[in-house]
Amino acid sequence: MDHERLLDDIAVAAREAGAAILEVVARGFDVEQKGDLSPVTEADRAAELVILAALARVAPGVPVIAEEEVAAGRIPDHDGTFFLVDPLDGTKEFVRGGDDYTVNIALVADGSPVVGTVFAPATGRLHGGIAGQYAWLDEGEGRELITCRDCANPIIVVASKSHFTQNTSDYLAQAAPGCGYEAVGSSLKFCIVAEGRADLYPRLSPTSEWDTAAGHAVLLGAGGRVVGPDGQPLRYGKPAFLNRAFVATGGWDAPECHSFLEDFAGGGDLPEGV
Repeated sequence: MDHERLLDDIAVAAREAGAAILEVVARGFDVEQKGDLSPVTEADRAAELVILAALARVAPGVPVIAEEEVAAGRIPDHDGTFFLVDPLDGTKEFVRGGDDYTVNIALVADGSPVVGTVFAPATGRLHGGIAGQYAWLDEGEGRELITCRDCANPIIVVASKSHFTQNTSDYLAQAAPGCGYEAVGSSLKFCIVAEGRADLYPRLSPTSEWDTAAGHAVLLGAGGRVVGPDGQPLRYGKPAFLNRAFVATGGWDAPECHSFLEDFAGGGDLPEGV
């Protein structure tokens, strides 16, 4: 598969999905609850339909694991290569009228994200990346390459706006003592680290793989890294497409996070996002 061409294609699909979201915003929408009590809107579904149609055109035959399809019980057979799609990541922020929500599309191969795009419809900022090669930001005037920076002193931290937990606070007391954090919704936190505007993004409670794969690919393209609780690179295609926890950095080795994790056996409701 030509990853550069695919990146261009999914960047277009992400913009088209973003346009569908903004159309829903313009006419107004109702908020529903899924089985896990997380919010879902017409915008989530409209954006996902756009992406599914686009991926069927540009990568026919490659399975697509998409959030709303999974919620409806539609999970295609897949092997080591598949797409992970979150059509509207940060639905809580979206419902509140914030602008830090995103469209996430990623290709996974052999357990790792290899190509990804993250589009923020409200701001028009589009991030793209190919793992181990490059990452870029397009704010509407062309693509600018982005790279992670050397870890700053003091460390700058980004963390979840809606899912910041006590164990995350305890971890940061060790990993970045005395540092505060910027609260940001959705997968934009990966992109902020990829741009070199922050150094550390910990998430010490569960997420779904479609929440993280696209931002993870962008960060890998910019020279960063994402590790799971075992200190090894975060892998994809796990049971229920579930991440227990992870720590993302600009490429440096962050302190281990395993001892700070909440009890979690891998069951129960799926998480709501990053």
